[in-house]
Amino acid sequence: MVTAGDFKNGVTFEMDGNVFQVIEFQHVKPGKGAAFVRTKMKNVITGGVIERSFSPTDKFESAYIERKDMQYSYNDGELYYFMDMETFDMLPLNADVLPDSFKFVKEEMTCKLVSYKGKVFSVEPPTFVDLEVVKTDPGFAGNTATNTLKPATLETGAEIKVPLFISEGEVIKIDTRTGEYLSRSSK
Repeated sequence: MVTAGDFKNGVTFEMDGNVFQVIEFQHVKPGKGAAFVRTKMKNVITGGVIERSFSPTDKFESAYIERKDMQYSYNDGELYYFMDMETFDMLPLNADVLPDSFKFVKEEMTCKLVSYKGKVFSVEPPTFVDLEVVKTDPGFAGNTATNTLKPATLETGAEIKVPLFISEGEVIKIDTRTGEYLSRSSK
């Protein structure tokens, strides 16, 4: 159990059948009346953010969010299969659990599966990935100094903007959080 008076940034708790994580909190002691805790919290399953005030004595059930590394194996229609690297068990997940950034994940990459009480509600891809450019317009000599970008299709099918000097067959590093080109890969 956790009380509202014990709230700190990052604390997860269960309220009204939902799981919330404290983003910001402030203990308020007005000159008149009882003290309260003003809280900004995020629903970890839906991603919605709400603000609410609580009495410092309000009690909530603690919620443990589990993050487990699993390897993406393959997809079959709407199901995406992940393998537990310790037990080699396969876990199928629906496409609606996957974030937009999953378009940068290729087979055999390790992702974090985020779950609550055994139910997976999100997948966190690696922060940085190295992918091959399979389709883009040819680059031209002398275009290295400009910050002009062109579209490129990666080996996973994702499309991003890359500098003009990048050509087909090159392996580039991408930040999956923003979907932006970072550099040529050193691999």
